[in-house]
Amino acid sequence: MGRWEPNARGRLEQAALELYVERGYEQTTVAEITARAGLTERTFFRHFADKREVLFGGTGTLAELCVNAVAAAPATATALEATAAALDAAAGVFEERGDLVLQRQGVIDANSELRERELIKLASLSESLADALRERGVDELAARLAAEAAIAVLKVAFRRWVDGARRPRLRQLLDECFEVLRTESARGAVSTP
Repeated sequence: MGRWEPNARGRLEQAALELYVERGYEQTTVAEITARAGLTERTFFRHFADKREVLFGGTGTLAELCVNAVAAAPATATALEATAAALDAAAGVFEERGDLVLQRQGVIDANSELRERELIKLASLSESLADALRERGVDELAARLAAEAAIAVLKVAFRRWVDGARRPRLRQLLDECFEVLRTESARGAVSTP
């Protein structure tokens, strides 16, 4: 094997996901991942801290995509509209990756350690969204509430998308969830003394 192999990170991700689906996350070793990818363990650890991070390596990229979408939202957009734009951008990536996203989620769902890591990732994304909203001039409370509401919408819509084998589209499910949130919020505001 040569010193440099093209797309090592992608090959490691693919090999790991295949093995996690075939054998289970806990039963798969880094040595097996690297053997399947045709790479060395040293190469693996250049790209990932551990075998768990193979599933969460795109977290920073996703957060950056969402933050950029919040920043690019029209100046007239409310905090929720700006976060909806962020989730719409994320949905495009999830929909594009389709089956890989479903396989990844199946692996995460089957392991409590990975479900915990997923919650940490979502909390970090919420913080990034709140920071982006504050950059737009949204006050602290509204920024935090809008960011947390967006994460709740993402969780519900994403679960419906995964459980429905990607039908309807994730973007449609996000829109439906935001609409229910707006309707229920308006209903609650009317009935509050």
